[in-house]
Amino acid sequence: MTLTEGYLDHPVFRIVADAAAEQGVRAFVIGGYVRDCFLGRPNNDIDIVVEGSGIALAEAVAAKVHTKVSVFKNFGTAMLHYQGIEVEFVGARKESYRRESRKPIVEDGTLEEDQLRRDFTINAMALSLCQEDFGALVDPFGGIRDLSEGIIRTPLQPEQTYSDDPLRMLRAVRFVSQLSSAEHPFHIVPESMDAMRKMASRLSILSKERIVEELDKILLSPVPSVGFRLLDEAGLLEHILPELTRLKGVETVDGKGHKENFSHSLKVLDNVAEVSSNLWLRWAALLHDIGKPASKRFAPGQGWTFHGHEVIGERMVPKIFQALKMPLNEKMKYVQKLVGLHLRPIALVDDEVTDSAVRRLLFDAGDDVDDLMILCNADITSKNPAKVVRLRRNFELVKQKMAEVEAKDAIRNWKNPITGDYIMQVYGIPPCNLIGALKEQVKEAVLDGVIENSFDAADRFLREKAAQMGLKPVE
Repeated sequence: MTLTEGYLDHPVFRIVADAAAEQGVRAFVIGGYVRDCFLGRPNNDIDIVVEGSGIALAEAVAAKVHTKVSVFKNFGTAMLHYQGIEVEFVGARKESYRRESRKPIVEDGTLEEDQLRRDFTINAMALSLCQEDFGALVDPFGGIRDLSEGIIRTPLQPEQTYSDDPLRMLRAVRFVSQLSSAEHPFHIVPESMDAMRKMASRLSILSKERIVEELDKILLSPVPSVGFRLLDEAGLLEHILPELTRLKGVETVDGKGHKENFSHSLKVLDNVAEVSSNLWLRWAALLHDIGKPASKRFAPGQGWTFHGHEVIGERMVPKIFQALKMPLNEKMKYVQKLVGLHLRPIALVDDEVTDSAVRRLLFDAGDDVDDLMILCNADITSKNPAKVVRLRRNFELVKQKMAEVEAKDAIRNWKNPITGDYIMQVYGIPPCNLIGALKEQVKEAVLDGVIENSFDAADRFLREKAAQMGLKPVE
């Protein structure tokens, strides 16, 4: 089967073919680029496998196109950039594994041996760059058929594939999540799912960084709930994010059950994914109700409550990030803030929307208030259509009120005009608790609308409160 039209139009392929012929080696495009060609997906990362030295071929191609080549001798690979694409070269190889490590023992091999070591049939297809059959599809495992039928299947027995490299279990889920569409859904074959359930504990040999890399890709997929449901079905999620699995299930007392919080969290995640590609906002959506299991209570005559789950969830976020070795910087703080605040706009919907409440929300959320509103809007998932209509209508009123207050008071990212240094200077006092108390009173007065948001108003208020405390300005 020869498929040159469109797929191998980029000039780099003929250049590689010429360089390979000059060296007397066979070269092939392999992996994701070939898969995405058939799916019609853009892909600027090209992998070339060579029956010989990948580094030598890369250097020959770089000389022809007058570009630099990066060589990674420890891995036997080389990479160059040419006309907007990244091309990586590697020698064909066969691999074997030790059970305690996902790092393979590598030996030189043939194209067939190289294809055999690939994770899935859809990633094992190759297009020839040999001059005698340029563009010929080399597909020993039926990858083109599996691609057409939306099947994720391993070339070898799945137990061997996943035991050799447990990361492939996460990659299987990720490919389903990334490649699926309403018109062309993908699924993992049953024997592979069975193998994943048996091999789930093998995830322990993976670094947290590699696990999170796959989680991030699942989160950034078009409908991320597809991936997280599969992680759960395969028994992988409890080894990665056990906090999420604890959201599963519905408990019933006196005929009253609560919302199934696992499904709800995934629905909120999908709702956010429809309107934002912000990875960290998607993390916040995934974790927004993470504190519910610890706060769940049944109150006779009232039903199930989850009071304070946002506070518990806010405290859990750093621990989850730390356990996964994720960044503990402003990205974590952003997720933590949104988890902690995610009920606030909904509370404004339920209560009378006062200027004071809106000011406090704007002050606490700062520049993240728009993302917070996306999360809160996504959190409206009631099965009662009338309730959803009512909440969304009121939610729009809150947004309008926020815009009015913001335009009038400019409170977002507001900083108290009265500083501790200023108080010490005016009253000639050393650092003490009085200074903090005065600053807090000024802040509360501005947020409550008692005084306008200006230095002069704050200064007058400060002097009035300080006088009540017996403080006098220094001359």
